[in-house]
Amino acid sequence: MAKLSGGSLAAIFAAGCENPKEAWKDPIMQILLVKKIEAQGKTPERYRIVVSDGIHFTQGMIASQSNHLMAENKIEKGSIVRMKEYEAGKVKDKSVLIVLAIELVQEATEEKIGDPKQVMPESAAELAQQRAAQQPTSTSNFYGSKPANAGRGAGGAGPSRGAGQSNSRGQSTGISAIESLSPYQNRWTIKARCIHRSEIKTWKNAKGDGRLFAVTFKDQSAEIKATGFGDQVDSLYHVFEEGSVYLISKCKVQIAKRQFSNIDNDYELVFDRDSEVQKVDDDEGVPQQEYNFVTLQDLQNTEKDAQIDVIGILKEIGDASTITSSKTQKAFTKRDLSLVDDTGYTVKLTVWGKSAEKFEIMPESVLAVKGVKVSDFGGRSLSMQNSSTMQVDPDLEQAHRLKGWFTSEGRDTNFSSHQGLNSGGAGVNRPSVFKTVQQALDENVGFGETADFYTLKATISYIKNKGYSYPACRSEGCSKKVLEVNGSWRCEKCKISWPEPEWRYILTCSAYDHTGQTWLNVFDDAGKIIIGTTASDLHAMQDYDESSYEATMKKAASQTWIFRIRAQQETYEDTPRVRNRVLSAQKIDYAAECGRMINIINMYSS
Repeated sequence: MAKLSGGSLAAIFAAGCENPKEAWKDPIMQILLVKKIEAQGKTPERYRIVVSDGIHFTQGMIASQSNHLMAENKIEKGSIVRMKEYEAGKVKDKSVLIVLAIELVQEATEEKIGDPKQVMPESAAELAQQRAAQQPTSTSNFYGSKPANAGRGAGGAGPSRGAGQSNSRGQSTGISAIESLSPYQNRWTIKARCIHRSEIKTWKNAKGDGRLFAVTFKDQSAEIKATGFGDQVDSLYHVFEEGSVYLISKCKVQIAKRQFSNIDNDYELVFDRDSEVQKVDDDEGVPQQEYNFVTLQDLQNTEKDAQIDVIGILKEIGDASTITSSKTQKAFTKRDLSLVDDTGYTVKLTVWGKSAEKFEIMPESVLAVKGVKVSDFGGRSLSMQNSSTMQVDPDLEQAHRLKGWFTSEGRDTNFSSHQGLNSGGAGVNRPSVFKTVQQALDENVGFGETADFYTLKATISYIKNKGYSYPACRSEGCSKKVLEVNGSWRCEKCKISWPEPEWRYILTCSAYDHTGQTWLNVFDDAGKIIIGTTASDLHAMQDYDESSYEATMKKAASQTWIFRIRAQQETYEDTPRVRNRVLSAQKIDYAAECGRMINIINMYSS
């Protein structure tokens, strides 16, 4: 195995070194981490790295002329490289190596060489001693286990023995940026704002009972999730308040579990018994929560399932209610709120769990909500997620403007809603062209090279009872079919097993108007509106209350709707046919329908 240039990073970043490039010629180092930063605008993609000389490590950035080596995986995590040209610098008081020219010495290995610590500026005397005492470095498993003799001082056997009772913020390291954290660091302290604290979650399974909570921290560099289990729930949960600033140290840094978090960070923190948390009043340099607000009017242009930020006046507060999972029989508490803003629109916002049970916010407060999910069940609505946050009367320009507007004129405004608007997919927002069933046949709608879109007013006469739904993955943004395996439901796309699936509609309906009959395919969004309940609830009725199931299906098979249709040709058993997919279904607005009919009559009379 190639020998690293132990001590080279200390020399390069030594305090007072006037020419870092001459401190060590062509040092040999190991790549510990590679992170791609996507291109933004005219800025090309970049690669952030962590490099080690076996004694120390530091962050680095690859110059664009060497990007191809990373993109082609010629240099990757574990590779041994020679730094041909480089610059030394600092970003937010952190040492950063800018790599201008790099070449591969040895391909990636599973072995991490040495037990490197983060590089710090050192005096010339310390540097001389280090070079004099320089010896070949030892190896350890690449994923972080240490050699058997590494048991003293800060490099010892873990947090409980690491730095004793000393406070890391008194060290020369100062405050670390969140973006600089990695599993290869042992001693760090971050100063960050708590922007989200979850409810305490409990579970019970064959392995026993458990509890956890999660918080999200933010500083100027990044956000990061931190989770506490078991005893840490008792010792730390009450300490965290959304909006407050904390000093945090001695947590475990691990690879982020993306299936449980939407935070843009490769790592996450786990609290343990040695973790140190201190609330501080000094929030200098720690940013407030940031928002990218969407007005309530613009919800009509927002994709279904998008997570967005909104701000509005709390107009109405509904009663708390309970819904029960049809499979687990677990009860969930929900409460519907009504928000309004100065665009003249109102929207329903649903809160869940303890937030719904103990809702104490007064009407006419300003609510700034981050990360709410957009739904189109019965029209545009919003739902709080586990990662969503809510601020009451925040000190924001938008909040003060809304408060003034509502006091002066908002109370007397008649608000519009997005009731009946569905995203449904491509083509929904195209101009509405009404056709009858016979017109669609006569004009060969759907038989072209591309799909055709039209609007149809028709009455459902029959819904197939068999195969009206399928078991789907419960992950956000995933609707793939899951398979039952050993009592659980497995999604091969997400690699997650669920105790129960989310049932989604795939209805086949017969519909007619005064000119003829046609078949329609209806998927989950429109299916919920047509049936009047979710596919999961309909399954529960079929299993436990057959009379309610039959009544629900009978009622659905006698309703008249305004359908938005996507018609496209497909081939079945060598026979071409048109498949009519329902993109949206709306109840008839009789005033609008009368106006449409009058226009048609006027066309014939003119």
